[in-house]
Amino acid sequence: MSGWSLQWVAYTTIVRREVRRFMRIWVQTITPPAVNAVLYIIIFGGLIGSRIREVNGVPYMDFLVPGIIMMGIISNSYANVSSSFFSTKLQKYIEEMLVSPVSNLTILLGYVSGGVARGIAVGLVVSAVALVFIDLKPMFPLITLSIAILTSVVFSIGGLINAVYAKSFDEVSVVPNFVLTPLTYLGGIFYSVNMLPPLAEKISLFNPILYMINGFRFGILGVSDIPLWQSFAVIIVFIVILATVAIILLNRGTGIKT
Repeated sequence: MSGWSLQWVAYTTIVRREVRRFMRIWVQTITPPAVNAVLYIIIFGGLIGSRIREVNGVPYMDFLVPGIIMMGIISNSYANVSSSFFSTKLQKYIEEMLVSPVSNLTILLGYVSGGVARGIAVGLVVSAVALVFIDLKPMFPLITLSIAILTSVVFSIGGLINAVYAKSFDEVSVVPNFVLTPLTYLGGIFYSVNMLPPLAEKISLFNPILYMINGFRFGILGVSDIPLWQSFAVIIVFIVILATVAIILLNRGTGIKT
């Protein structure tokens, strides 16, 4: 078997395993984000939206939904890879991949693809739920899909880096609880940064999730607080940086080799 063929077989094997892993327990991995989306839409879109009416010229409910979809994509892409890769460390079968002819790049791509698959699956389910409340028709479908996939890649890689350093499942949950969740809630899901005081608005610009959510919102509604090119630029820069860090860690065997 040639080198490329071997890497392809390894890649598809990892992806199939990752997809089967989260689909086998879809009640735990796919259903909860849909339930959360309904609660957010009802509480924020229904109750608060009746008072706010419009944001950036669109009904508040329409403004809210893209952020909720992106929140599901972000959290599930991250969670899928961080928990799965940590499990490979815990159960020691990561060592089988490391001693095989499979490259670290193939391992990274396989896990990231699994994370993207779960993130996009959750995004589709949440979008289907949102159709009950609004007429969800992306104005720019290609931009919408591109932002969703690229954002999912960012947080899938981030999840792998978290899993590399984690020594217990408690440590796996530290970043999502104390970093990811606050940044997501402060990333413009429920409000426009133009509504903030000048200082808070400037501080918000250092939150990368703000660019991702606004890029996704532009793809669906055609409105954004951030220029579209900046959204793409920030996402791509993070992909390059995080992917480089992840490959270096895998090459060194950080947190894996003893």
